[in-house]
Amino acid sequence: MELKPLQADVHVITDPHREEKNQYESEERDSLSQTISKMPCKRLNICEYETHKLVRIQSVRLGSLKWTFNGVILMFICIVMFWNKEYQEHDYVVSSVTAKVKGVAMTSLPDVGDIVWDVVDYSGPSQGKNSFFVVTNVIVTKNQRQGKCPEVPPYGKVCWTDKDCVKGFWDQNSHGVQTGACVKFDVTQKTCEVSTWCPIETKKKPPKPALLASAENFTVLIKNNIRFPNFNFIRRNILPEMTDSYLKHCQFNRRTDPWCPIFRLGDIVLEARENFSEMAVEGGVIGIQIKWDCNLDGFLRNCLPKYSFRRLDEKESNRTLYPGLNFRFARYQTEKGVGERTLFKAFGIRFDVMVFGKAGKFSIIQLIIYIGSTLSYYALTTLFIDWLIGTSCFSKEARQNYSEKKVESVQDRQQCILCVSFVDENHIRVVKRSHRKSLQQVKPMSVHPFKDDIRHLSAMAGVLQKGHIIDKQPQALSRPSRPAWCLCGCCLPSTPPQEQLCCRMSRGRCITTSSLFEQLVLSRPLLEAVLLYREPLCELTEGEQWTTALRHCAYIQYITWRIGAPPRESLPVIPSCSVWRIREEYSSQDGEYTGMRPSRTTSPQSSPNT
Repeated sequence: MELKPLQADVHVITDPHREEKNQYESEERDSLSQTISKMPCKRLNICEYETHKLVRIQSVRLGSLKWTFNGVILMFICIVMFWNKEYQEHDYVVSSVTAKVKGVAMTSLPDVGDIVWDVVDYSGPSQGKNSFFVVTNVIVTKNQRQGKCPEVPPYGKVCWTDKDCVKGFWDQNSHGVQTGACVKFDVTQKTCEVSTWCPIETKKKPPKPALLASAENFTVLIKNNIRFPNFNFIRRNILPEMTDSYLKHCQFNRRTDPWCPIFRLGDIVLEARENFSEMAVEGGVIGIQIKWDCNLDGFLRNCLPKYSFRRLDEKESNRTLYPGLNFRFARYQTEKGVGERTLFKAFGIRFDVMVFGKAGKFSIIQLIIYIGSTLSYYALTTLFIDWLIGTSCFSKEARQNYSEKKVESVQDRQQCILCVSFVDENHIRVVKRSHRKSLQQVKPMSVHPFKDDIRHLSAMAGVLQKGHIIDKQPQALSRPSRPAWCLCGCCLPSTPPQEQLCCRMSRGRCITTSSLFEQLVLSRPLLEAVLLYREPLCELTEGEQWTTALRHCAYIQYITWRIGAPPRESLPVIPSCSVWRIREEYSSQDGEYTGMRPSRTTSPQSSPNT
């Protein structure tokens, strides 16, 4: 069997002990890929499956920390699930409200006398949906008739003659329509005369204390019917266990009777942290909030109303232009055939009933959705432990080892990553190929510890023990034209920047002068033994093919000796002095060599050289 000729002179070569295995694996992959490519589902990627790569760290400390964090996260998830009932399907309330006020009060009004107020008198007009109104104070203007009278300042225009008034004029502040006459209002001033109900209302501020301050003892029955459509559940705030006799005597009290639907108005205002006597003077708006928080799960079923109260309007008169709440109404009568009315400006409190509610019932779908949404919380454990490993809590070697195992770097297709080793350093440098700077001057991207190939060292020790190696004295070849980047004195000039590499970072002895260089790299018996080990049936015939094979084998020996297993995605580079020393020992007949040609798209496990 003849040894196959190599087409190029190579000094960037991958690990030789992986070549045969990689060859078989690549053949299997090629066969499998050809089979899959024939499948019709290849284009749709439905014949492929992808999964994540995991790194398992054997550490009691990290393992305990992981399970502790996972336990805390699980506890948090469970607490939130039961507290917020995340396992339930929810529906919101649909409700209706009616209110019935009861109570009687007596007031003594100036120029009117005693008046008894019942629910018809103090309820006022309808205030809209889910609201009711109670009169608490009043200004009375008695015996108004249709006629002409002077306008009341400041709404009326102060005048001096009839020319100052315009007949038929009115605006939004007028009490009537001007007649065009200027008449005497009082002893000091005149105003334009208007056609309206006379006498005009003159009082502006309500009386203090409020005339109907006793309205705080009125009561109101609030009936609230609710429904949750999704669950077809109906309930009202008059609970099933409440009897007629109970409702005749009960009154809401937050401590002793929190579910009674009958409320004393004074208690409502007090629950809103207001004073009824003060609020009754100018009126205001109180909100009655009914909240239904219902659990419809089996034996945990619970659906009761919860009442709360608050004031909705601004209560400070000096902080708003129109404080309180008021409206006007009149009572009409006929006196001696002439129509009259009594005008009432009523101040009071409006109560707005607002209903909120939500019901929940167990749903397996909601439980699955919640569990699925909380699984991402466990990623916090990974993030924290990864951060912890990257801190000073772990040694630099441990951090770098973990990073190499966990992170697999994929270089840009437009870049070429090289790795170099210097004889005066005990680590490997990973650098990016530069088209301008010499490789000797390029700053490293990262630094990696040297990894010995134990199998290679064992094999070399076995060969050396057999006495096949002749211990020759190393030769130091002089280089008269030493380039500027050479620090060992044995390199030759080179044009490509990636070949401008010395074996040292500081001036000193060249690695080619080492006895081990002669024994491990240049020894012909050793190289022949390595070639026979790789191809046992090859014939040891002299010639150009055999010399090329020995030269390439010497490159591999140097890489395995000085670099070992190169970092992933990087190509090992041999110093110029070593390359030319190998070429001088196993030279080409025509004296021409291809040199290093790193490919941008080639992985380090396949030769990028030609």
